[in-house]
Amino acid sequence: MNNNSASLADRTMVVSGGSRGIGLAIGIGAARLGANVVLLAKTSEPHPKLPGTVHTAVAEVEAASGKGLAVVGDVRNEADVQRAVDAAVERFGGIDIVVNNASAIATEPTETLPAKKFDLMMDINVRGTFLLTKAALPYLRKSTNAHVLTVAPPLNMNPYWLGAHPAYTVSKYGMTLLSLGWAAEYSSAGIGFSCLWPETYIATSAVANSADLADMMARSRSPEIMADAAVAILTGPAREANGKCYIDTDVLAERGVIDLSRYGGGADPIVDIFVDR
Repeated sequence: MNNNSASLADRTMVVSGGSRGIGLAIGIGAARLGANVVLLAKTSEPHPKLPGTVHTAVAEVEAASGKGLAVVGDVRNEADVQRAVDAAVERFGGIDIVVNNASAIATEPTETLPAKKFDLMMDINVRGTFLLTKAALPYLRKSTNAHVLTVAPPLNMNPYWLGAHPAYTVSKYGMTLLSLGWAAEYSSAGIGFSCLWPETYIATSAVANSADLADMMARSRSPEIMADAAVAILTGPAREANGKCYIDTDVLAERGVIDLSRYGGGADPIVDIFVDR
C-alpha cells in the first residue's frame, strides 16, 4: 500500500451506505486521487424511488479513476460487515480508511415515533458504525496514516436540538461519541478518528423525498462539498484529525476555499440540523 498521505493512490477505503448521496460522493472524491473504494450497501437492485445501486455506484467510482468493489450487505449485520472487510483485504491487501456514512433518520415527536423506527436508527447509526469500525481495526492498525471518518455532528447541547427530535439526536450523537471514544481509546495507534457534518442541507434522497421538494433542493448544497471536505481530512495527517468534529465549510475555509457557489444552495442555503446559526 502507498504510504504517501498527500494522495490516496493505492489506499483502500471502505464506505458504508455508499450507493448514493454523501457516501458515494466521498467514494468518487477519493477515487479521483487513485483510491480503492469498497462500497457496502443493501441496494443491489434499482429502488422505485431512489437512484442507483451499489453496482452503478462502483461504476462511477471506476469512471473517476479509482478501483471499486461492491459488497451487497446490511451494516446492521455483523456477518455482512465482516464479509465487506474480508473482501476489501482479499482484493486490495488491507484497509486504510473507513467512512461510517450509513444512517437512518426519523424526526417524529416521541409520542408518535414507532419503536421500529427508533430501533432502526440505533441499529444503523450506532450499531453499524460500531460493527464496521471494529471489524476494520486490525487492518487500520497496520496502515500508515489510517483514518476513520464518521458522518456525524459535533455534540451540540443546545436545548433546541436536544428537544427537537430526541431519538434521532441520540442516535447521531451516539455515532459522534463512539468516534470521540475511539480517539481516546486508540490514541497511541496513529489512527485518526474524526467526524464530519454539513453546515447546510445536502441534496440527497432524504431531501428529495421531503414535502417541500423544490424549495429544499434549491436551498441544499451538493454532496460534493462533503466529498471535498472529507478528502481534505483524509489526505492530511491522521494524528491531527484524531478527536476532531469538523463542519464541511470550516474544513474548506482552512484550505482557502471561500467561494462555495459551485456547490449550489443559492444565496440562503438551509442550515442543517445540529448547527446553530
